[in-house]
Amino acid sequence: MIERITPPGVPTPRGPYSPAVRAGDFIYVAGQGPIDATNKMSYGDIQHETRLVLTNIQKILEGCGATMADVVKCSVFLADGKDFGAMNEIYAQFFGEAKPARTTVETKFADPKMKVEIDCIAYKPKR
Repeated sequence: MIERITPPGVPTPRGPYSPAVRAGDFIYVAGQGPIDATNKMSYGDIQHETRLVLTNIQKILEGCGATMADVVKCSVFLADGKDFGAMNEIYAQFFGEAKPARTTVETKFADPKMKVEIDCIAYKPKR
């Protein structure tokens, strides 16, 4: 069974996609940008944006009954590869010892002010 999930209090999608999709025991979280509590883009340094992105992912996962410890894979997209170290500092704070597999790439965003986008896959069996 596939469920398309939009938990309350998470950023409104900027296009025709779901914030999360549950397929069996897996939860696929759509790429998240630096969107603040007012549902507006909040640009800043890479650490500010990474913190917002991971907070949004955390809220989406919680709305699906999962936590950051359930994440098995992340994809990180950076506008500037030089931001890797600073992004990684914030990333480590959110995952601690529960380190998911990860891919990090440098890319060009449709929004040229954006510095980071992250998506993930979590594994959380339904009870």
